[in-house]
Amino acid sequence: MLESLVTSKTRIKLLLKFFSYDNAAYLRALAKEFDESTNAVRVELNRLTDAGLLTAGNEGKTIMYRANHQHPFFTEIKNMVSKFLGLDQLLEQVVRRLGNVQKAYIIGDYAQGIDSGTVKLILIGRDIDLEYLDFLVQKTYEKVKRNVDVKVLEEEPTEITGLLVYG
Repeated sequence: MLESLVTSKTRIKLLLKFFSYDNAAYLRALAKEFDESTNAVRVELNRLTDAGLLTAGNEGKTIMYRANHQHPFFTEIKNMVSKFLGLDQLLEQVVRRLGNVQKAYIIGDYAQGIDSGTVKLILIGRDIDLEYLDFLVQKTYEKVKRNVDVKVLEEEPTEITGLLVYG
């Protein structure tokens, strides 16, 4: 879906990076992460910055880029990226049908805005239907072509590094 609207693969990677989570990054790190030339990444960063979708600010000797939360289309782009990643559908099903889910976190690569192909979730709650959870994991792979790795905990650990998506 996103590929038909946005023809540049580098631009898609940047949108996923900055609009799937509140990431900040600089040119060379992005080029290395995407395994692309700094020039290709620079061109797309400039286009997105000129369009107002990204902000650029000096931090020492480097320019850090971030999603512009003030842009009128910020929420819509964030929602499109979420749908592209398949997370909205997955989380809606998980929370609605699994039982007493108190909180849900996305951890790992997706929490950092990196589409690695595996979505890692932590669900916190009691009496969660694990059999149905296994079914959802299989169906999610069939629909969005991403593996889902879910850890269920009854109590929230003291520190979770990730993105709270429910609760």
